[in-house]
Amino acid sequence: MSRPALAASPMHYAGPWRAIVVGGGHAGCEAALALARGGVPTLLLTQNVDRIGWMSCNPAIGGIGKSHLVAEIDALGGEMARATDASGVHYKVLNSSKGPAVRALRVQCDKLAYATAMRRALEQTPGLSIKQGDVRRLWLADGQLAGVETAAGVQFSAAVVILTAGTFIGAVCHTGEAQIVGGRAGDTATLGLGDQLRALGVQTLRHKTGTCPRLDGRTIDWSRAQPDCGLDPPPPMARHGRGAVLAQMPCFVTHSNAETHAVIRENVHRSPLFGGVIEGVGPRYCPSIEDKVVRFPQHAQHYIFLEREGWQTDEIYVNGLSTSLPADVQIAMVRSLPGLEHAEIVRFGYAVEYDAIDARQLGRDLMLPALPGLYFAGQVNGTSGYEEAAGQGLVAGIQALLRLRGEPALHLSRTESYLGVMVDDLVSLGAAEPYRMFTSRAEHRLVLRTSNADLRLTPLGRALGLVDDAAWQNFLNRRARLDQLAAALHGVTLTPEPGVVRMVESWGGGTILQPTTLGQLLCRPEVTLDQLAPFLPDALDLRQFNADDREEVTTQVRYAGYVVREALRQAKARKLEDMKFPTELDFSEISGLSREALDALQRARPQTLAQAARVPGVTPASVQVLSFWLAGPRRQRASVVLPNET
Repeated sequence: MSRPALAASPMHYAGPWRAIVVGGGHAGCEAALALARGGVPTLLLTQNVDRIGWMSCNPAIGGIGKSHLVAEIDALGGEMARATDASGVHYKVLNSSKGPAVRALRVQCDKLAYATAMRRALEQTPGLSIKQGDVRRLWLADGQLAGVETAAGVQFSAAVVILTAGTFIGAVCHTGEAQIVGGRAGDTATLGLGDQLRALGVQTLRHKTGTCPRLDGRTIDWSRAQPDCGLDPPPPMARHGRGAVLAQMPCFVTHSNAETHAVIRENVHRSPLFGGVIEGVGPRYCPSIEDKVVRFPQHAQHYIFLEREGWQTDEIYVNGLSTSLPADVQIAMVRSLPGLEHAEIVRFGYAVEYDAIDARQLGRDLMLPALPGLYFAGQVNGTSGYEEAAGQGLVAGIQALLRLRGEPALHLSRTESYLGVMVDDLVSLGAAEPYRMFTSRAEHRLVLRTSNADLRLTPLGRALGLVDDAAWQNFLNRRARLDQLAAALHGVTLTPEPGVVRMVESWGGGTILQPTTLGQLLCRPEVTLDQLAPFLPDALDLRQFNADDREEVTTQVRYAGYVVREALRQAKARKLEDMKFPTELDFSEISGLSREALDALQRARPQTLAQAARVPGVTPASVQVLSFWLAGPRRQRASVVLPNET
């Protein structure tokens, strides 16, 4: 007897889920965890469950600006820092010779261990389901968001959807003249979704990113490369946890040379980037090797870092050699490098071109106002990097959580977090090129340090229900320790007795001519906490303070005066944030704006005066016009005109 044919119409898969997260990358993982930990039944839908938390490019977390995001994710109850410590094999502090505000921890990871740790965290979270499915369409009912539909014709319903599609929408991989449809080598692209978004009026951009060839470590002459060892002991990435658990391994450094550059120049016409095949805009701060050779011909060499991808494999990531040149050129290029004369390529490098949305269409909550309940996070918003993606995923997850609770959206200000800086940059300015976080983007970076991320944000994470009891108690204990030590430093005063004077002079701290507190002495760069230990109260033992606690207290004491001034700047900035424009404002109604400023404002559609002040083309005089318009009576607003603006 023949079986009856199954219906061709989509099947509705009923479930308890109130939220759906599309994509299992770094943004999707943090979004799903935030929702589920907040008590929302959540479904994570991903193309391939074996690629959850996968490091598609470099096997590392952190770096300048990026480690600040990771610290804030950790402070709010996110998972990235803990997964990093579960897989970290090489820890290094960047900018160690500079001030504490710009120092950054970078951790090379065992990529398989990282993905395993992240998937385990997801699978062990109550209320979080994981399913494999290629989401091809949003499911709309009567013009309202109802859920998503997969390529297999299965519909999943939910009140909110967070789209974290990464580099997969309409994606094409390029290696020389060869093109393969896919968002990552070995994985297919997401087709149809980009067309639907554009049909709904969502404006998209074409972006490009790339990766390097991977080598067989057994074919490398390691004696010809320079070892680069990590810190011993390694400082933890997560504030409260076990720290590094894996054995550490060194990186190695080699460099390009005249032969390498000659190979590239002779074949640059075969690069899809320079041949006009790739239309997408690539990351300016992470150029391909061919881009570096063409743009910086005065450089005789470029450093190349050989990074092991983990203990379970001999595969080597060649950091600094991102390329989309043809396979034969990649072989010649690799074998021109010292130590790699006989290296075998396991995977060729490639560029991936994909659709991203113009994030200026989103609200500060990362939701699309035209389709309530739909959020976007990660590289689909025009960013690059694991950390930027994870940060957006956490923010979108929190915002969706608050929406489902019926609570107001969260406003993370630029004055209080790098997460706030990133979101504000994206929704105010967009990302004409892949956006990367740097400390230079944060105008209040003096008070936005990695060492105080928990002090700034953990109470918020606790209020949201994302920080568990153990982490909260650890936070309370640390805050109490810091307050106790700071109080002691300001509470003990030394008099200028001869013995004390000689001791301070022996430290190189100059002389003291009047009663001086320990805190005032610590403000002298030559004086350390350890030197002041004998003068602290007997009940206070410095050994109970780890290196991070000591650095934080020292920074608080030494930068106290600057912090007071910074607080005044922050107050002014918050005042600008509070000055909001009407939702449907036509900026042409405001007299006194230059044509350039008006065009820029109409494109950017800033929601606050602070956002308007950061729009390129909006001058200080234009900001003053806008300020008067917002502050004045409505009947007077249309007549405000300042000199030099018309």
